[in-house]
Formats: sequence, C-alpha cells, structure tokens
Amino acid sequence: MNARTGQGVELLKKTITDNEITKTHPIFISSTFENELEAEISNKFTINNNYTSHILLIQYQNFPGLSDDDKLFVKNLIRKYKFNPELSQSKEILERYKVIDKVINEAVIYNLEQNKNLTERLDKVFTHKIYGYFIFLGLLFLMFQAIFAWAQAPMDFIDFTFSELGIYLKTNLPPGVLTDLISEGVIPGIGGVVIFIPQIAILFAFISILEETGYMSRVVFLMDKIMRNFGLNGKSVVPLISGVACAIPAIMATRTIDNWKERLITIFVTPFMSCSARLPVYTILIALVVPDTKVFGLLNMQGLALMGMYLLGFLMSIISAAIISAIVKIKDKGYFIMELPLYKFPRWKNVGITIFEKSKTFIFEAGRIILAISIILWVAASYGPGDKLKNAEAYVTQSLNGDKISPKDFDAKVDAFKLENSFAGIFGKTLEPAIKPLGYDWKIGIALVTSFAAREVFVGTMATIYSIGSEEESTIKSRMKAEINPDTGGPMYTSAVAMSLLVFYAFAMQCVSTMAIVKKETNSWKWPLLQLVYMTGLAYLSSFLVYNLLS
Repeated sequence: MNARTGQGVELLKKTITDNEITKTHPIFISSTFENELEAEISNKFTINNNYTSHILLIQYQNFPGLSDDDKLFVKNLIRKYKFNPELSQSKEILERYKVIDKVINEAVIYNLEQNKNLTERLDKVFTHKIYGYFIFLGLLFLMFQAIFAWAQAPMDFIDFTFSELGIYLKTNLPPGVLTDLISEGVIPGIGGVVIFIPQIAILFAFISILEETGYMSRVVFLMDKIMRNFGLNGKSVVPLISGVACAIPAIMATRTIDNWKERLITIFVTPFMSCSARLPVYTILIALVVPDTKVFGLLNMQGLALMGMYLLGFLMSIISAAIISAIVKIKDKGYFIMELPLYKFPRWKNVGITIFEKSKTFIFEAGRIILAISIILWVAASYGPGDKLKNAEAYVTQSLNGDKISPKDFDAKVDAFKLENSFAGIFGKTLEPAIKPLGYDWKIGIALVTSFAAREVFVGTMATIYSIGSEEESTIKSRMKAEINPDTGGPMYTSAVAMSLLVFYAFAMQCVSTMAIVKKETNSWKWPLLQLVYMTGLAYLSSFLVYNLLS
C-alpha cells in the first residue's frame, strides 16, 4: 500500500475488519517509571493506566481538569522522588519506538533503499554546518524574489480593477451617503485585502513545497544549533518557523516545550518573526521606495529588501531571547527529538489545498476585520464636529485671500480640509506630535492605531483615507506615491519615512489577537503587557534612529 496516494488503503481496512485483533495496552516501557511514584499518582487521581500517569507527571501544568492544589501535589511529588520529566519522556519515546520499529519490521516490507541512499547523500549537503545555511538563505532569496516578480502583474490588475470599480460605482449610483460609503469605504477596504492574495499564495506555495519534500525538517535541525546559543530550547525552532505564517498558532505550538522558562522566552520572542500579516505592509512600502532594478543582472532589489525584513525579524528574536535568557536564569536543559523524513516529491494536490486554505483564511479572517475598520474609518473621516465640513468651500475660499487657483486644485484643497477637520483627522492630529519624530504624519498615525487590530489593516486604512473625496483614476500605490509632505513640499513617502515604517512594523507588537493568545498561554496579563511595552518601545526607538540616520 501507499499511504500518500491511498493505494491499498481499502484492502488494508478489509483485512483488519476480517481478522481477529488482539487488544493490547498502550505501549509503555515501565523501566522509565518508578513503581512507588506510579502508585502515589494512581491512588491520588484514581488512574489505572501507567501511561496516563506518566503523561500527567510530565504535562501536569497543562493536564485538563487539574486544580492548582493538584498541580502543587504533583510538583511536590516530582521533587520527592527526584523525578526528571523531560529525561523520562525522552527515554520512554526512544524505548517505545524501538518496540514499534520491531513490530513494523516484522509486518512491513520496505522498498526504499534507493530513497534512503539518496536522502543520506542529500543530507550531507543540506545539513552541512556551512553549506546548509547558504542553501537555506538561497531558497529564502528565491522565495522573496518570486513574491515580487511573479505577483506583480496580478497585483497591478487587482489594484486597477478595484480602483475602476470604485469610480464606476460613484459615477453611476445615485449620489448620497450610501454611494460614498460603498465607493470610498467598502470597495477600497476589500481591495486592500484582495490585492495581496497573489503574494500570500506564493509564500505558502513555497512553504508547503518545503514541508512536502521533507526539507523543512532539515531547516529545523540546522536552526536548532543556533537557537541553543541564545538560551532557547531546540523545540523553540518549530514555533519560530511557524511564526512566519502566523504568531497565534506558533505561540500555541510552544506547549511542546516542557521547561516553563524556555517556553516563556519562546512565547515572548515569537512575534518578532515576520508573519504573513506583515507581508502586505512590507511589499507596498518596499514598492514605493526600493527601485525594481536588478543587481548583477540577476538579483532583484525589492526581493533583497523583503528578505532583509524577514532576516531582521529573526535577528531581533534571537537577540531578545539572549537578553531575556541572561535576565531569567535557566538551569535545566531541554531535549529535542525529531524525525528527519526521507526526501520525496511534493504532492501537488496538498500544495494546492494549502494555498487555497491559507488564502481563504487571509481573506475571511483579515478581510472581515479590514472591512469593518474601513467602514468605521470612512464614517470617522466623512463627519466631524461643528460646521467646518458643511461649509468647507467657504473656509477654503477665505484661506486663499483672493488668490486664483484651478478648479482641480480648489477641489483638492476642499477634500483635504474636510479630512483634516473630520473626527478621524482630529484624532490623527492629536496623535501627530508623538509620531512626528519618526517622520509620520497624522494619516499614518491613524493607520498605526487601526492596524493594532491586525497588521495588514495598515494598507486598508491607507486605501480608505486616500480614497475619501478622490475621483481620479488611481491605485492605492499611486495615491500613496503622490502624497505630498506639507512641511517639505516633497513626497511624503521618502526612503527615510518608508524604512522607518518598515522597521516599526517589524518590531512593534501590533496584533491584539496575539496579545490575547499570550495571555491565554501564560494565564496572566503581565506577560502580554510586558511584551507590548518592550516591543513597542523597541519599535519606536529603532524607527526614530532609522528616520534620523536616513533623513
């Protein structure tokens, strides 16, 4: 049979159902467990299965149904018998697999010698202590190059389509509040989500292929050697790499780390890994200021910049881990056991399913938040206190002091006046003094606040803000590129401002869902609040330095 393709599975099911099956207890090696300790656990919790007792001992912090008193009882029991949960678990796993392998070897005939030999030869290269890292960086570079090169055409098409759709609806629907809401709030909000589907799809296509072929396990093996130098458990590698997709399941994956302090450090630094929600922010800012040119005729500058952002996040995660490890002393060492599978060709059906599921999740999870915030933001940007919005033309005419300007420039000034005096504008202006040292204006300030719901909301916010009152045929990117800095008269999004924003989003804790899961996993608000203060402070100081160095 072939479990990957399903060949022979039905025959196996029939064979199992047609034969008498001997019922056995779970495979458990009693040599790793003390009888007296087992007796005390069994009597206290009325357990008649020594494997369940063993699991309770090594996972008592997360074992369902245990009260705080029960956990304290187990903790004292571990001290009494000088029981080492991690070592016992590792020994039990190794012994159990010896038994399993013995059964499998008697029941299964393998025809994989050729694949085994190929895997061994490939591993000499892919897991080499020098070449292995260069190969991994090369694959990362290829992935980020593809994200820009392959996604550019479909992204431009989507951006243009939604821009045209907004203009068409505003022109052909009856004038009124509902039409303005749809054309200036809903359509740009949806467009701010859909435009990044090509890049999300390419990212997860590469990740899925690396997992399907078995190479991702080699990445974990390689990174394990680095992680231990910074006070992280070998098991920390899996959550950190998972953080490239999303920090929430990555933080939940830290449950496999038995040592509480090592688990806490991993939870603390995982949000530094650049998740897929940051990808829309990175790509639109990089596209604004990094030229789409080739280096040495091969390397794309935008792809290099994107890879740099991901490496920056990883670098900060291990530096932060080293700092926390120096403050919080860790005496116990963790154990990391994993199987390196044979290399195999990916199943393209699985790759396709992964791309579809991840893209769908991005659209419906992020899209729901972005759409809601876009509508709220449109309302806040379309209404304001007093009579300034109602009499905007009179106020602008008065401010001109009789100077003559073209009708187009006059309309632009009216739109700008309305936006600045709306509820959103007032909020942004209040926030502006705090973010001015970073090179940001009040519009960026609004986006920083709204993107706390989800990082990718930044782009949707920009799309909504720059769509208010706009009737020109222009895309999100072109509107941002055309934005003028009122203080300098030059472009708003200079290299200094864009790089400052990139660094801010790389380091800032800007996802309320991540904070919620950290609270759940640590059972305290102390750690997510410390995380918020540390990451936001680091983001602010780093962005300040970048802006002032590049200005």
